[in-house]
Amino acid sequence: MKKLLAIAIVIIFYLPAFAQDLSLFEKRLFISNGDTLPYRLLLPENYDTSKKYPLIFFMHGSGERGRDNEKQLDHGAKLFLNADNRKNDPAIVVFPQCPENSFWSNVAFNRDSTGKVKFEFPVDGEPTKAMSLAQGLVKQLLAAYSIKKRHVYAMGLSMGGMGVFELVRRSPKVFAAAIPICGGANTATADQLKQTSWWIFHGAKDNVVPPALSQQMYDALLTVNADAKLTIYPEADHNSWDSTFAEKELLSWLFSKERKK
Repeated sequence: MKKLLAIAIVIIFYLPAFAQDLSLFEKRLFISNGDTLPYRLLLPENYDTSKKYPLIFFMHGSGERGRDNEKQLDHGAKLFLNADNRKNDPAIVVFPQCPENSFWSNVAFNRDSTGKVKFEFPVDGEPTKAMSLAQGLVKQLLAAYSIKKRHVYAMGLSMGGMGVFELVRRSPKVFAAAIPICGGANTATADQLKQTSWWIFHGAKDNVVPPALSQQMYDALLTVNADAKLTIYPEADHNSWDSTFAEKELLSWLFSKERKK
């Protein structure tokens, strides 16, 4: 009983602190042409409008879609709430939430002869409603906040990893660097992505999004002389984001990238 009581005390003590940390991401709404995109905004400590900060735009996976403006913080938010990261690399961090009936990227799902899902990414075509809203939100953020225009970054996982590739393609001359995790795109778009630096991540045992999609995009980016690198975790499955967020050089690599034009 004493052990159970001690555990209960620990849970009671730490849960409010965790909730308070997440509340540092302010709840906001982006509204455009009658459509609404919920998002969470984390400003640097002691945010000073006389200074300029990098912007990180983070796109979540399909499991975090909805309208509660909370689920999108399930993966990745802790990385930016880390006290050392906030102190050493102050940045404006934004987590939009994709509607449940939409998808960040314009992708078709088909099945091969074995029944496995195949992802097909059209080279052209209209953006999804969620992607259009995401693009509009980025533009609004750049206008509304004190942001280093050459230090704008995109990150995302799974559906959001696919979204990162498309967001960068549809927003030329905006992103200095991008980190797609277990995502993918059409290799024919590589030439449109070469002005951005890339660090691509995937789990070798991923049975949801084939790691070949990341490998193919990496190879295509190298073909057009893009600044790109690829990390495949041999034992990771779909949640390779856990390993990615544990990379010691992840944020230092990201913030070292500056858009040249």
